[in-house]
Amino acid sequence: MTVQRIMGIETEYGVLRPGDQRTTPMVLSGLVVRAYANDVGLNAAQSRWDYSDESPLRDQRGYDIAREVAHESQLTDEIDPSFANVVLKNGARLYVDHAHPEYSSPEVTTPRDAVAYDRAGEVIMRLTAALLADDEDGPTQLYKNNTDGQGASYGTHENYLLRRDVPWARVVAGMTPFFVARQVVTGSGRVGIGTESERAGFQLTQRADFFEAEVGLETTLKRPIINTRDEPHADHRKYRRLHVIVGDANHADVANLLKMGMTSLVLGALEDEALPRIVLARPVTSMRAVSHDLTLAEPLDLVDGRAMSALDILEAYRDATHTWWRRRGDDPVEEQTREVFEHWGRVLDGLRRDPMSLAADLDWVAKKSVMEAFMTRHDVGWDDPRLRALDIQWSDVRADKGLFHTFERAGRFTRVVSDEDVARAVVEPPRDTRAWLRGKSIEAFGSDVASASWDGMVYRTTQPSSYTRIRLPEPLAGSAEQTRGWFDADVAHLIAQVGPDLVVE
Repeated sequence: MTVQRIMGIETEYGVLRPGDQRTTPMVLSGLVVRAYANDVGLNAAQSRWDYSDESPLRDQRGYDIAREVAHESQLTDEIDPSFANVVLKNGARLYVDHAHPEYSSPEVTTPRDAVAYDRAGEVIMRLTAALLADDEDGPTQLYKNNTDGQGASYGTHENYLLRRDVPWARVVAGMTPFFVARQVVTGSGRVGIGTESERAGFQLTQRADFFEAEVGLETTLKRPIINTRDEPHADHRKYRRLHVIVGDANHADVANLLKMGMTSLVLGALEDEALPRIVLARPVTSMRAVSHDLTLAEPLDLVDGRAMSALDILEAYRDATHTWWRRRGDDPVEEQTREVFEHWGRVLDGLRRDPMSLAADLDWVAKKSVMEAFMTRHDVGWDDPRLRALDIQWSDVRADKGLFHTFERAGRFTRVVSDEDVARAVVEPPRDTRAWLRGKSIEAFGSDVASASWDGMVYRTTQPSSYTRIRLPEPLAGSAEQTRGWFDADVAHLIAQVGPDLVVE
């Protein structure tokens, strides 16, 4: 009925120490996590993540992949315990994901909060870059992007809970054309065409060239438009988790808000079977075509013989979800839902009339505008190597180095969340989800938290000496309202307060 939904963003950051050929990205990522954890008084030497309930090889299509045939990147429940891995006081997770430091935001209930906690991750990375600036082996630089332009791609993944009774085939059918089309809004822009930027040019997204399949379990090889991992991190009888891997890392608030808000609304309409029937003839080919088409007019073939542009598809989805929303009524966050619909309509109108009018709202438009100004000033084309360097510099998290931050300070981007909202999100968990219990437990009890996961907490107790686990199968349980007074004494006091929405083992 609304944009309100359990959601979150997880971002792998590019990491680099210029001139250092000895230190691997994995080791650098560990330095990043440990530097921040130590600075805020957390112990990064000991893993605090509980993998016991994770099932990365379970497929939404009703089966499990055998571990012996799975690629090592799929085994997210077998992370080396020596890797840095911490739960933060804001309820987020900061850890080493293979060759990258990853910030996984706490679960939130609205797109606006998703933007605030995603920005909080960027602030955390900026603070960490400052901590490592004077390292004797040189500064460690961090980038909020999705490719190094030389063949490597790393993810910005979204997560949304939806009803378990929605058939998976309906999810695939409804979300595939939407994900292909929404690139015109959510792309962060990229200099270079092809996985290794082998052709000169500019495209809307950083990720499209790396997708090879329509549906699948993988996230790093044969990347699919629809990822089938069936790991809800919640009551599996009630929820599915849609793990979205097709998105870019957004800096612009409006683009980020629309990424999360449009998707949440489309999922709501999908649950109620209210989406238009649009079936692309060649989804993977269409995904790349949309990203490469700067005119935004490329016709995409449908299986019924028609053709629609990405803008046509997004407009059809907006009209259908808006009709669905008005018919349902009773929206507890109506102001935020209206905000998403208003931006959605305004941005589509702007993209049809003059895309460059949206430089304050969309990442790819802003980046393209800056690149074209450079090309005009220096009389060069898209093959000039300095443009690729500027592309990387755009995503530098440092406030004094990153091009995005330079232009943002100049007031060239529309803000959706304030600096105060972001500063609060760095240190305080969301009040309306179980992330409150997770984050406040870390803050209040420190070493008495033996481990944590999205759907559980394990506490050390002294009377008697043992471990007690609290399961959190309902993401809305464990909120600030529900846990009022739980953190006033010790762990035993907290455990004694647990009610029927939580499970003590």
